[in-house]
Amino acid sequence: MERLPVYLDCNATTPLDPLVRKEMLRFFDSEFGNAGSRTHEYGARAKQAVQSARDQVASVVNAQRENVIFTSGATESNNLAILGLREHGEKTGKRHIISTAIEHKAVLEPLEHLDKHGFEVTLIKPQTDGAVTPADIVAALRPDTLLVSVMQVNNETGIVQPIPEIAAALAKHDAFFHVDAAQGFGKRIPDLQNPRIDLISISGHKIYAPKGIGALVVRHRGFDRIPLSPLFHGGGQERGLRPGTLPVALIVALGRAAELCVRDSAKRLKYCQELKEQALTAFHSVGGIPTGNQSKTVPSTLNIAVPGLDSEAMIVALKDLIAISNGSACTSQTYTASHVLLAMALPADRIKGALRLSWCHLTPTPPWGKVVDRVKSLRS
Repeated sequence: MERLPVYLDCNATTPLDPLVRKEMLRFFDSEFGNAGSRTHEYGARAKQAVQSARDQVASVVNAQRENVIFTSGATESNNLAILGLREHGEKTGKRHIISTAIEHKAVLEPLEHLDKHGFEVTLIKPQTDGAVTPADIVAALRPDTLLVSVMQVNNETGIVQPIPEIAAALAKHDAFFHVDAAQGFGKRIPDLQNPRIDLISISGHKIYAPKGIGALVVRHRGFDRIPLSPLFHGGGQERGLRPGTLPVALIVALGRAAELCVRDSAKRLKYCQELKEQALTAFHSVGGIPTGNQSKTVPSTLNIAVPGLDSEAMIVALKDLIAISNGSACTSQTYTASHVLLAMALPADRIKGALRLSWCHLTPTPPWGKVVDRVKSLRS
């Protein structure tokens, strides 16, 4: 049997948790009803399963089941959160949006679309440590600011952004606050429970659920719903915001994965931190320089460069030992310099040599000794 390298690209997609898989397969097999079918037991059981999954997802961020809108993943959720506010912005004359220069393309490209259609977008650059400062967000606020969108955890560097502080800074402004939580949902749990966060984007395949399922949490302000408009129409599902037959099995899987994130949080964090310390020790022995302030990173991600070595050369040299990347999976085909690392104003050689390693509680211990030997041989 072919021996595969240890998978260290969990920020691109995670393995499917065995407990999640077991629950999902039951709803592909015997529990195959349509949640929209009201006339028989199959439909009723499917609807009940969907509602239970809403509760499981909502509980992670201290929301209510009616706040959870199921989507195909964080990209769709981001688009719905951003483009869904366009009509409200045009009606109210609020056409200013604040975001950051280190967002995922799933946020930056919808913002570019609005910028071409009469909106003004301000992108805040991070400090050299990889994080934006709340003061810069506040300084950019205007009376006509419609939306502030800041990611929770950067997908390339693992740097945690100051979401609680930004939420506090927005307390006296009525701009909507959106957080792309693709990399942080279920991993940094308290940050997302702040009621000042209006919109939260979630992706199942970042938390050990399958690809193709996610959610947008849409909180209420008092008794008022966030004024989102749907991006497409037909069927009225998900409170009219996301029509189409609900993928019950995938939704059940997302709910179970969310539940496990809470249940096993401490154990997972401990194991991921152990792997991170091993990775730092291994790369330190070959002169590796971590990207950003490591005290601000999640335990499951390391962005690092080895002076004098190109990231592509290292990826090829290590491919039989560990499966790694040099940036976001969504842009890895282009081989262009990372917009995240450019925004951090890193030296060109650091950007060219940057590797991204990301793991999870399902990751076996990598062969660090062999990795170090391979990198040393590459340097020589």
